[in-house]
Amino acid sequence: MKDKKRFIPMLRVAKSKLALLAVVFAFAACDTSEEQTVAVFEDLILEDNFDQDGAPDASIWNYDIGTGQNGWGNNELQYYTSRSENVSVQNGYLLITARKENFQGSGYTSARLLTKGKFENTYGRYEARIKLPYGQGIWPAFWLLGSDIPGEIWPQIGEIDIMEYRGQEPTVVLGTVHGPGYSAGQSISKRYELQGDRFDTGFHIFGIEWGPEYINFYVDDVLYNQITPDDVPGEWVFNHDFYIILNLAVGGSFVGSPNAETVFPQTMLVDYVRVYESNGQRNF
Repeated sequence: MKDKKRFIPMLRVAKSKLALLAVVFAFAACDTSEEQTVAVFEDLILEDNFDQDGAPDASIWNYDIGTGQNGWGNNELQYYTSRSENVSVQNGYLLITARKENFQGSGYTSARLLTKGKFENTYGRYEARIKLPYGQGIWPAFWLLGSDIPGEIWPQIGEIDIMEYRGQEPTVVLGTVHGPGYSAGQSISKRYELQGDRFDTGFHIFGIEWGPEYINFYVDDVLYNQITPDDVPGEWVFNHDFYIILNLAVGGSFVGSPNAETVFPQTMLVDYVRVYESNGQRNF
């Protein structure tokens, strides 16, 4: 473990103090000489529980429409729409559905929602409870993209992939950051493998806790990775506003194309999205 101050996240307020202490002691066991700083994230600043049937809340969500440039830069195969066939709220869940159909010159449709221009923020705990789809060529993601900066483009604006997943690997998700000198195939990433279960058979909470000098990645409040400025080979570009994206892609360089065994439609179900802001730190 590196000889530097570690930022140890506080679990959500609903979690017990015993769980928090377990995290603190687990880190302390690595090197008892390190100063332990616990960031406290308990001020809820965004919450969508998808309680109202119909279209997603227009005060929070926008849509990307179409195929983007070169399949959204990834050779993706779908055409993104805002149709109810591809995105809707039903019975307390957001449904993002990928369909195999001919539409506007594409062989698949799906949806991509984003909070750009409606909710953009720097730092905090971002989490969503999601049940993932399954199948070769299915690529759901919950991620953050840096807000527009005059004269700057991706990857200089930064990208934080809270969760992305290859449908053909139903026990594995990845948490990743992209920036200048560490993007695309050179991104900084780590896998998390679910033991004895699959991400397409039930809901799981995917989250990050993000501060000025760290991004911590979680699955179900299990901290499985921490990325700091020392871990990236280029500039740390995670000190400005980012917005949220939820999408379900089909095909692309990350997952490959669907095959004969891929069943359609496939749906990504989202129970909630929440963002908490830090209201201080505690030293141990």
